[in-house]
Amino acid sequence: MSIQLPTAYRVFIDTNGLFEGFAVLAGEEHYVVLWGGDEIAASNPEMEVDVYAPGFVAFAGNGGGEIYAFDKAGAVFMLPMIGMGPKAAIKVTDDFLEFARGFQWAVAPGSPP
Repeated sequence: MSIQLPTAYRVFIDTNGLFEGFAVLAGEEHYVVLWGGDEIAASNPEMEVDVYAPGFVAFAGNGGGEIYAFDKAGAVFMLPMIGMGPKAAIKVTDDFLEFARGFQWAVAPGSPP
């Protein structure tokens, strides 16, 4: 399986590193743990995302049984790990940059702690 990630995601990770923390998305606070390329490559087949949610690529988790995934257009969705499927997908944002704008940084990205 070839995993295609939006350019904005790859650039964000290259520039800022991985993010783990809270994000405000659609006015609600969510926990987000972004995955690196190796974890994305290993997790998607392991969770059988292409079988249960074809057209989606998981790229993050929330530590509570749900994953964040891109659709083919690059929109971000939340999927439950149990009962995963396209019908269970909840759209979170139209793209990764909108998703990342919700990140609540304890320290500004790129700044020393």
